[in-house]
Amino acid sequence: MGMREEFESAGNWLFRRRGYLPLLLFPLVLYAAWHSPDRTTPGASWNALCVALAIGGLTLRGATVGFVPKDTSQRNTGRPQAEALNTTGLYSLVRHPLYVGNYLMWLGVALFTGAWWAPVIVSLVFWLYYERIMFAEEEFLRRRFGGDYTAWASTVPAFLPRLRGWRSPLTRFSLLTVLRREHSSLLALVASLTALKVVSDHAVTGRLTLDPRWGTALAATLLVCLAIRTLKHRTRLLHVEGR
Repeated sequence: MGMREEFESAGNWLFRRRGYLPLLLFPLVLYAAWHSPDRTTPGASWNALCVALAIGGLTLRGATVGFVPKDTSQRNTGRPQAEALNTTGLYSLVRHPLYVGNYLMWLGVALFTGAWWAPVIVSLVFWLYYERIMFAEEEFLRRRFGGDYTAWASTVPAFLPRLRGWRSPLTRFSLLTVLRREHSSLLALVASLTALKVVSDHAVTGRLTLDPRWGTALAATLLVCLAIRTLKHRTRLLHVEGR
Protein backbone atom coordinates (compact mmCIF):
# COMPACT_ATOMS: atom_id res chain seq x y z
CA MET A 1 0.00 0.00 0.00
CA GLY A 2 1.40 3.41 -1.00
CA MET A 3 1.73 6.34 1.39
CA ARG A 4 -1.29 8.06 -0.13
CA GLU A 5 -3.48 5.02 0.48
CA GLU A 6 -2.07 4.57 3.98
CA PHE A 7 -2.81 8.19 4.87
CA GLU A 8 -6.35 7.91 3.55
CA SER A 9 -6.96 4.61 5.35
CA ALA A 10 -5.65 6.03 8.63
CA GLY A 11 -7.67 9.19 8.11
CA ASN A 12 -10.89 7.23 7.57
CA TRP A 13 -10.20 5.17 10.70
CA LEU A 14 -9.65 8.34 12.75
CA PHE A 15 -12.64 10.05 11.12
CA ARG A 16 -14.98 7.37 12.43
CA ARG A 17 -13.63 7.90 15.95
CA ARG A 18 -13.11 11.66 15.90
CA GLY A 19 -15.91 12.21 18.40
CA TYR A 20 -14.13 10.57 21.32
CA LEU A 21 -10.45 9.95 20.53
CA PRO A 22 -9.47 13.58 21.31
CA LEU A 23 -10.84 13.01 24.82
CA LEU A 24 -7.78 10.87 25.49
CA LEU A 25 -5.89 14.17 25.73
CA PHE A 26 -7.89 15.28 28.75
CA PRO A 27 -5.93 13.26 31.34
CA LEU A 28 -2.84 15.02 30.00
CA VAL A 29 -4.26 18.49 30.56
CA LEU A 30 -5.51 17.45 34.01
CA TYR A 31 -1.97 16.38 34.85
CA ALA A 32 -0.69 19.69 33.51
CA ALA A 33 -3.14 21.61 35.72
CA TRP A 34 -2.00 19.60 38.75
CA HIS A 35 1.65 20.33 38.04
CA SER A 36 1.30 23.95 36.96
CA PRO A 37 4.48 26.08 37.24
CA ASP A 38 5.54 26.90 40.79
CA ARG A 39 2.36 25.23 42.07
CA THR A 40 0.45 28.49 41.58
CA THR A 41 -2.80 28.94 39.74
CA PRO A 42 -2.77 31.25 36.70
CA GLY A 43 -4.15 34.73 37.30
CA ALA A 44 -7.63 35.91 36.42
CA SER A 45 -6.43 37.78 33.32
CA TRP A 46 -4.71 34.68 31.96
CA ASN A 47 -7.76 32.54 32.67
CA ALA A 48 -9.99 35.06 30.91
CA LEU A 49 -7.70 35.06 27.87
CA CYS A 50 -7.75 31.25 27.67
CA VAL A 51 -11.52 31.11 28.07
CA ALA A 52 -11.91 33.77 25.35
CA LEU A 53 -9.72 31.73 23.00
CA ALA A 54 -11.71 28.55 23.65
CA ILE A 55 -15.04 30.38 23.26
CA GLY A 56 -13.67 31.86 20.04
CA GLY A 57 -13.12 28.34 18.73
CA LEU A 58 -16.66 27.35 19.70
CA THR A 59 -18.00 30.52 18.08
CA LEU A 60 -16.14 29.65 14.88
CA ARG A 61 -17.79 26.25 14.87
CA GLY A 62 -21.18 27.86 15.45
CA ALA A 63 -20.63 30.39 12.67
CA THR A 64 -19.77 27.53 10.33
CA VAL A 65 -22.61 25.21 11.31
CA GLY A 66 -25.20 28.00 11.31
CA PHE A 67 -24.78 28.63 7.60
CA VAL A 68 -24.11 25.20 6.12
CA PRO A 69 -26.90 23.59 4.09
CA LYS A 70 -28.06 20.02 4.50
CA ASP A 71 -25.71 17.20 3.47
CA THR A 72 -22.52 19.20 4.12
CA SER A 73 -20.33 19.23 7.26
CA GLN A 74 -22.07 16.13 8.56
CA ARG A 75 -21.47 14.50 11.92
CA ASN A 76 -21.69 10.95 10.63
CA THR A 77 -19.52 8.23 12.11
CA GLY A 78 -18.80 6.40 8.88
CA ARG A 79 -16.74 7.64 5.98
CA PRO A 80 -16.78 11.28 4.81
CA GLN A 81 -20.00 12.17 2.98
CA ALA A 82 -21.19 15.21 1.08
CA GLU A 83 -23.87 15.81 -1.52
CA ALA A 84 -22.58 19.30 -2.32
CA LEU A 85 -19.25 21.09 -2.15
CA ASN A 86 -19.52 24.01 0.25
CA THR A 87 -17.27 26.88 -0.88
CA THR A 88 -19.07 29.88 0.63
CA GLY A 89 -19.05 31.51 4.05
CA LEU A 90 -16.12 30.41 6.18
CA TYR A 91 -15.35 27.73 3.61
CA SER A 92 -14.32 30.53 1.27
CA LEU A 93 -11.55 31.47 3.73
CA VAL A 94 -10.38 28.07 4.95
CA ARG A 95 -11.16 24.51 3.88
CA HIS A 96 -11.61 23.07 7.38
CA PRO A 97 -13.15 25.77 9.61
CA LEU A 98 -14.66 23.24 12.02
CA TYR A 99 -11.25 21.75 12.75
CA VAL A 100 -9.77 25.22 13.20
CA GLY A 101 -12.49 25.81 15.78
CA ASN A 102 -11.68 22.49 17.48
CA TYR A 103 -8.02 23.43 17.68
CA LEU A 104 -8.72 26.84 19.22
CA MET A 105 -10.94 25.21 21.83
CA TRP A 106 -8.29 22.65 22.73
CA LEU A 107 -5.56 25.29 22.71
CA GLY A 108 -7.54 27.45 25.11
CA VAL A 109 -8.05 24.47 27.43
CA ALA A 110 -4.36 23.52 27.27
CA LEU A 111 -3.19 27.08 27.96
CA PHE A 112 -5.64 27.28 30.88
CA THR A 113 -3.48 24.78 32.76
CA GLY A 114 -0.59 27.28 33.01
CA ALA A 115 1.93 24.62 31.95
CA TRP A 116 3.93 25.65 28.87
CA TRP A 117 4.31 22.09 27.58
CA ALA A 118 0.57 21.30 27.54
CA PRO A 119 -0.30 23.44 24.46
CA VAL A 120 2.84 22.18 22.71
CA ILE A 121 1.84 18.53 23.09
CA VAL A 122 -1.81 19.26 22.29
CA SER A 123 -0.77 21.11 19.12
CA LEU A 124 1.51 18.27 18.04
CA VAL A 125 -1.11 15.58 18.65
CA PHE A 126 -3.75 17.72 16.95
CA TRP A 127 -1.54 18.15 13.90
CA LEU A 128 -0.81 14.42 13.55
CA TYR A 129 -4.43 13.46 14.23
CA TYR A 130 -6.35 15.93 12.10
CA GLU A 131 -3.84 16.02 9.26
CA ARG A 132 -4.84 12.47 8.37
CA ILE A 133 -8.55 13.14 8.80
CA MET A 134 -8.33 16.19 6.54
CA PHE A 135 -6.37 14.18 3.98
CA ALA A 136 -9.04 11.47 3.88
CA GLU A 137 -11.84 14.01 3.60
CA GLU A 138 -10.12 15.81 0.75
CA GLU A 139 -9.42 12.59 -1.13
CA PHE A 140 -13.15 11.91 -0.98
CA LEU A 141 -13.97 15.44 -2.17
CA ARG A 142 -11.42 15.18 -4.97
CA ARG A 143 -13.07 12.02 -6.30
CA ARG A 144 -16.61 13.27 -5.69
CA PHE A 145 -16.35 16.78 -7.16
CA GLY A 146 -13.29 16.64 -9.41
CA GLY A 147 -12.45 19.99 -11.00
CA ASP A 148 -14.73 21.98 -8.69
CA TYR A 149 -12.80 20.70 -5.69
CA THR A 150 -9.43 21.31 -7.36
CA ALA A 151 -10.32 24.89 -8.24
CA TRP A 152 -11.51 25.61 -4.69
CA ALA A 153 -8.55 23.92 -3.00
CA SER A 154 -6.07 25.76 -5.23
CA THR A 155 -7.08 29.14 -3.79
CA VAL A 156 -8.39 28.38 -0.27
CA PRO A 157 -5.88 27.24 2.40
CA ALA A 158 -6.48 24.06 4.36
CA PHE A 159 -6.06 25.30 7.92
CA LEU A 160 -4.66 28.84 8.26
CA PRO A 161 -7.50 31.12 7.10
CA ARG A 162 -6.85 33.76 4.47
CA LEU A 163 -8.20 37.27 5.00
CA ARG A 164 -9.59 37.88 1.52
CA GLY A 165 -11.87 36.22 -0.97
CA TRP A 166 -14.96 36.11 1.26
CA ARG A 167 -18.05 34.71 -0.46
CA SER A 168 -21.37 35.22 1.26
CA PRO A 169 -23.18 32.03 2.37
CA LEU A 170 -25.99 30.76 0.17
CA THR A 171 -28.25 30.15 3.17
CA ARG A 172 -29.40 32.30 6.07
CA PHE A 173 -27.91 31.83 9.52
CA SER A 174 -29.84 29.35 11.67
CA LEU A 175 -29.41 29.68 15.42
CA LEU A 176 -31.64 26.65 15.94
CA THR A 177 -29.22 24.51 13.91
CA VAL A 178 -26.31 25.77 16.02
CA LEU A 179 -28.14 24.96 19.25
CA ARG A 180 -29.09 21.50 17.99
CA ARG A 181 -25.61 20.58 16.83
CA GLU A 182 -23.23 22.45 19.15
CA HIS A 183 -24.80 22.33 22.62
CA SER A 184 -22.74 19.25 23.54
CA SER A 185 -19.53 21.07 22.55
CA LEU A 186 -20.47 23.95 24.85
CA LEU A 187 -21.11 21.61 27.77
CA ALA A 188 -17.85 19.73 27.18
CA LEU A 189 -15.91 22.99 27.11
CA VAL A 190 -17.41 24.42 30.29
CA ALA A 191 -17.07 21.09 32.12
CA SER A 192 -13.44 20.75 31.05
CA LEU A 193 -12.48 24.24 32.18
CA THR A 194 -14.32 23.78 35.48
CA ALA A 195 -12.53 20.49 36.15
CA LEU A 196 -9.15 22.08 35.38
CA LYS A 197 -9.93 24.96 37.75
CA VAL A 198 -10.80 22.54 40.55
CA VAL A 199 -7.64 20.48 39.99
CA SER A 200 -5.30 23.48 39.78
CA ASP A 201 -6.81 25.06 42.92
CA HIS A 202 -6.48 21.75 44.79
CA ALA A 203 -2.83 21.46 43.74
CA VAL A 204 -2.11 24.84 45.35
CA THR A 205 -4.36 24.86 48.42
CA GLY A 206 -4.68 21.15 49.15
CA ARG A 207 -8.46 21.58 49.40
CA LEU A 208 -11.03 20.21 46.98
CA THR A 209 -13.29 23.19 46.38
CA LEU A 210 -15.37 24.57 43.54
CA ASP A 211 -15.31 28.28 42.83
CA PRO A 212 -18.96 29.46 43.04
CA ARG A 213 -18.64 31.32 39.74
CA TRP A 214 -17.47 28.20 37.93
CA GLY A 215 -20.06 26.08 39.68
CA THR A 216 -22.82 28.45 38.62
CA ALA A 217 -21.56 28.52 35.03
CA LEU A 218 -21.42 24.71 34.88
CA ALA A 219 -24.88 24.26 36.44
CA ALA A 220 -26.46 26.82 34.10
CA THR A 221 -24.80 25.28 31.05
CA LEU A 222 -25.89 21.80 32.09
CA LEU A 223 -29.52 22.88 32.51
CA VAL A 224 -29.55 24.68 29.15
CA CYS A 225 -27.99 21.72 27.35
CA LEU A 226 -30.39 19.24 28.94
CA ALA A 227 -33.29 21.40 27.78
CA ILE A 228 -31.89 21.58 24.25
CA ARG A 229 -31.26 17.84 24.18
CA THR A 230 -34.83 17.18 25.28
CA LEU A 231 -36.20 19.46 22.57
CA LYS A 232 -33.91 17.85 20.01
CA HIS A 233 -35.02 14.30 20.68
CA ARG A 234 -38.67 14.77 21.67
CA THR A 235 -39.85 17.65 19.50
CA ARG A 236 -39.17 19.22 16.12
CA LEU A 237 -38.77 22.74 17.47
CA LEU A 238 -35.06 22.75 16.62
CA HIS A 239 -35.55 21.25 13.20
CA VAL A 240 -34.92 23.60 10.29
CA GLU A 241 -35.92 22.54 6.80
CA GLY A 242 -32.94 22.08 4.53
CA ARG A 243 -30.43 21.92 7.40
